[in-house]
Amino acid sequence: MRKLKVLLLAIPLVFMTSCESDDKVVDQVLDGFTSGAVLRTRALEGNPFNAFVADSPLLIRVESQNGRAGTTVTSVDLYSSFTDNQDDPVDVSKSETLIGSFDPSTFTDGSRGLPELTFDTTLGASATALGLSSSDYSGGDVFSYRFVVNLSDGTSWTDVNGNGNITGGSYFSSPYRYNVVVSCIPVAAIPGDYVLVMNDSYGDGWNGASVRLTVDGVATDYNISGSTGTETITIPDTASEMKWEFISGDWDSEITFTLTAPNGKPAYSDGPSPFVGEMVLNICPD
Repeated sequence: MRKLKVLLLAIPLVFMTSCESDDKVVDQVLDGFTSGAVLRTRALEGNPFNAFVADSPLLIRVESQNGRAGTTVTSVDLYSSFTDNQDDPVDVSKSETLIGSFDPSTFTDGSRGLPELTFDTTLGASATALGLSSSDYSGGDVFSYRFVVNLSDGTSWTDVNGNGNITGGSYFSSPYRYNVVVSCIPVAAIPGDYVLVMNDSYGDGWNGASVRLTVDGVATDYNISGSTGTETITIPDTASEMKWEFISGDWDSEITFTLTAPNGKPAYSDGPSPFVGEMVLNICPD
């Protein structure tokens, strides 16, 4: 019986020790934890910018939610920067510049009962705000926009203050920072010599498939009857519109092709089983 009593007395001691240890873990988790404000993404439209269209639009709509008790949002600042990713000796990247400060009175009432802030701009306006000209940006460059939420207690909240659950989470979705890539999608005919290289892995041709080029309403189909073939296609200086398409055949899984632009850079490639329909070219200005 003495041994049993000792065992029973030991059980509460183990339980108390375990609780004390758990309390310390909770203290460690909560130590340094603070709540602030988030700008939940409600809409992002216009990414990417098109280098050929200065009026390419960008719209960012965010929903403001303040999780810091006893404080209010006093303003939201917006900074912009530019990253030059061109492989040339001149780097025209621009560091962050304050391009706007928004008072809460300019927010609108959102559908979920929370205030919303809408920022819209264009490629041309964004470039001007950073002192860039149209010749300074091209495909692959990036314009960045970073929001900073300022609260009445003097604290500020931005992308470096939140963890992945906040900046990229499915509920909060509050990255504070938006990167917009510059693409090069022609909106009119670009004259010059295009090189189309066509391949068929089986070697019996494209079996009814083709790359169709329509210039000012006149269509021409290009294909091969063997394993490979190359066409040099000239778009005249007088052309105003061009459209490239892939037309499906019987054995698309055997087909691959590449299209090189007049500037010698890749404009499009696809296959096997290429996308059927209009080909969205990527031809950046020189």
